[in-house]
Amino acid sequence: MSALDPITLGVVWGALQSIAVEVGTTVHKTAYSEQAREGQDFSVAVFDPEGRMVAQGPYSPGHMGAMSAAVRNALAAHPVETLRPGDAILLNDPLLGSGHFPDFFVTQPAFHEGALIGFTVNIVHQTDVGGSRPGSQGVEGIFDYFQEGLRIPPTKVWRHYEEDAGVVGIIAANTRTPEKVLGDLRAQRSALRVGELRLIELAQRYGRATVRAAMDEIIARSEANVRAAIAKIPDGVYTFEDFLDDYGPGTEPLRVHVTVTVAGDGVTIDYAGSSPQTPSGMNSYINYTRSYSYAAIKCLTDPLGPMNEGALRPVTVTAPEGSFLNPRPPAGGGPRAIISYRVFESVLGALAPALPERVAAAASHFANPTFGGWDRARNRRFVAYELVISGTGGRATRDGCDGMGWAFNASNIPVEAQEAAQPIVVEHFGFIRDSAGAGTYRGGCGIRRDLRFLADEGKLTNLSERQRFAPYGIFGGKPGRLARTVINPGPDEQIVHGKQSREFAYGDVISFQQSGAGGYGHPLTRDPARVREDVLDDYVSRDAAREEYGVVIVDDQIDEIATAALRARRRTA
Repeated sequence: MSALDPITLGVVWGALQSIAVEVGTTVHKTAYSEQAREGQDFSVAVFDPEGRMVAQGPYSPGHMGAMSAAVRNALAAHPVETLRPGDAILLNDPLLGSGHFPDFFVTQPAFHEGALIGFTVNIVHQTDVGGSRPGSQGVEGIFDYFQEGLRIPPTKVWRHYEEDAGVVGIIAANTRTPEKVLGDLRAQRSALRVGELRLIELAQRYGRATVRAAMDEIIARSEANVRAAIAKIPDGVYTFEDFLDDYGPGTEPLRVHVTVTVAGDGVTIDYAGSSPQTPSGMNSYINYTRSYSYAAIKCLTDPLGPMNEGALRPVTVTAPEGSFLNPRPPAGGGPRAIISYRVFESVLGALAPALPERVAAAASHFANPTFGGWDRARNRRFVAYELVISGTGGRATRDGCDGMGWAFNASNIPVEAQEAAQPIVVEHFGFIRDSAGAGTYRGGCGIRRDLRFLADEGKLTNLSERQRFAPYGIFGGKPGRLARTVINPGPDEQIVHGKQSREFAYGDVISFQQSGAGGYGHPLTRDPARVREDVLDDYVSRDAAREEYGVVIVDDQIDEIATAALRARRRTA
């Protein structure tokens, strides 16, 4: 039993959460890049003096699950006794962090009256860190990570609040967008300073011993809650498999095979049987694979509780060394984000028989392309980053969501932000009719986003999925429609492979037409009134209402007699 009174514990917990959010808000408001400022492709957390995560902001599981490993690796290189106020450690090594070079992790200690009281940590996905393709996320032509950009081992970039000009100069010299990268890096550092000050204020108010005791209690309770929730899942061995389309044009699919073993109050997730590592950028280092595995279990067990060191302890994640979910260095990993949904969904798919009321069908897959070229209007080179995020899968009691992140909390980048900062005109941004998987509860719709580039020497690094293997439906739900990418959509359109690197010309339109999400439950059991609403809202066509759902719409009304007869014939068939 905790020696802390519950009110003090609650206030300290609220303060730690608030610190994490304030650090994140500072990054959000001061970052230079569109993906950080608008897409929220960053994460933050607060750690205790031992380097255990205590509280985190509401950002990306891919970062958060890897952040504990990143902090351990930073402190292994720079032990606590060597740290002083104002020091900050930067790393982006794929094996030590979250699997690719663009993720810059910065760890900063906080001291109160000379004693270490914790760490504030954040990570921002940087626009470009060099390598063979603008954006540093190429799939094709990559056979090791030396082709993907600048690798930074744990390095003190700040000492006693002073920036190391030499290290920062090396970073600036190895990116196509130094103003954005240095702007975001300094935003990270400023945000951590805010977190440091708030931790000091918390220690001054309650005392170091009380804050430390509260941290211990929060971690212990989080672990107990997750273990209690796991113990309610029937013990057993649950398996599932799905496939990524490929690892570049002309290559074979990548198999994701997972075995989830539930025993008592613990879970083991094993990816034995998955495809070997690839001679491309399509690999997920083990920290990243763990991250989305942790996230899936957390969503299914204790979704509203704190996500910290305690919540991770009941879950063990393994993948064969040399598989594409645990590659040996120096395997490429720049585009590893495209693997995240498949890892997350494989765990949900495995546990669907045990937890049918909690799981969802597969989501629409996002696109994360990057572009580079010459901006003739601004007389400069540019690198643009895009997120095209579509729908989530149907659930046990409601439809999937439209236009919302699934396994992470990033957002579609606003049209206005892209057009203001880049040589881009967004000509189409909307839902794709009949793209969602039919079901008792349908999936979310795919999104189409067409970008016209007013740029010369254009280079596209496509990063998309579900062009070959549709998002699955569950419990009788139908899969969503496949995705596609085309240049200059229309009669003479050119199909672009989901992981292709290619050039484009001034004025070309690149159209990202994302897959729809899978449905939950058999479509013939969907309420006809809801089918009518979808037709009126243009999510579903009249033809699809008839063919997929057995609902006949005439003059915007349900023909109940024809619908009953059609559904009866379909059920018999």
